[in-house]
Amino acid sequence: MSTNVVGIDIGSAAIRAVELRDPDKAKPTVMRYSELPLPAGAVNRGEVIEPNTVSSVLKQLWSTGGFTSKNVVIGMGNQRVLARDLTLPKMSQTRIREALPYQVQELLPVPVTEAMLDFYPVSEEQTEGGPVVHGLLIAAIKEAVLGNVRAVEKSGLTTLGVDLIPFALTRALLREGAGAGTVAIVDIGASATTIVIASNGVPQFLRIIPAGGDDLTTALAQRLEIDSLQAEGIKRGVGLRTRVDDPQFQRPMEIINEVTSELLSSARNTLDYFSQARPDARVERILLTGGGAQLSGLPDALAELTRTPVVPADPFASLGLAKSFRPEQLGQNKSSILVALGLALGSAA
Repeated sequence: MSTNVVGIDIGSAAIRAVELRDPDKAKPTVMRYSELPLPAGAVNRGEVIEPNTVSSVLKQLWSTGGFTSKNVVIGMGNQRVLARDLTLPKMSQTRIREALPYQVQELLPVPVTEAMLDFYPVSEEQTEGGPVVHGLLIAAIKEAVLGNVRAVEKSGLTTLGVDLIPFALTRALLREGAGAGTVAIVDIGASATTIVIASNGVPQFLRIIPAGGDDLTTALAQRLEIDSLQAEGIKRGVGLRTRVDDPQFQRPMEIINEVTSELLSSARNTLDYFSQARPDARVERILLTGGGAQLSGLPDALAELTRTPVVPADPFASLGLAKSFRPEQLGQNKSSILVALGLALGSAA
């Protein structure tokens, strides 16, 4: 009997959802995808601020998108989520989770009672003191997570789980042979940029940078004294470049270069830090995704700055597609499906 699960990506500007059939099978089937815009301020950096608004949009999304399942997985991945390298004595995952509150308080910016904790094992090692397990400590502000869950369940949906967005990206992009070697995924969203580095499909390191595509739009609007719609149009029209033929675009070009260079430098510094910490796992390629990654000239700039190939990703390579699903409906931005798709895939775990 087939089982359908829906992954929900609650962004700052829109809610996106993907329904998968048999996510635990070797080749799950994408049944449907839909998205709806959110009013400004309803969600701030991945955290639901107006639960009634989000709930209303979700109900509309289920109606217009034709989703047949109410079992959902939602994602978290903003500045209310922290990830740190952590090494612990080897023990069962159950015992590790029980011990975390007593082990990690000094690593957290909030009291441990206000955080939800988990541990993602990466590798094991035999040391003089005995066997240890290396992994990632994941901590999320409890109230932020529960607030998102309440907004989702207010719309009549059942939350099967809450997953980390970087892990969802890894599942969506690094399935089967696509995950060979060491790969960096750089996902530029509206308000945050997620970088996750994986070796042979296993996440090794992640960082969430509090900057995204909306920061560039805001900078253009403020400095040029124009509205956000005009700023968005200029951003898309000018792109990232070193010269313009029309003098009226000289100032916008300078603003775009300045703001974007800060984000790209943060991405490069993240890759450099990983290379220094893991000299045996050099990043071989970068998969660039997210709405902010659609800025013309940005992929070439990232490749030049990091001296690492930036390659396209195909999220549908190892998936079945229902007859009613048309990838071309996503337009040029296929990456819009990635987070929701990875969340649905994670339900099998």
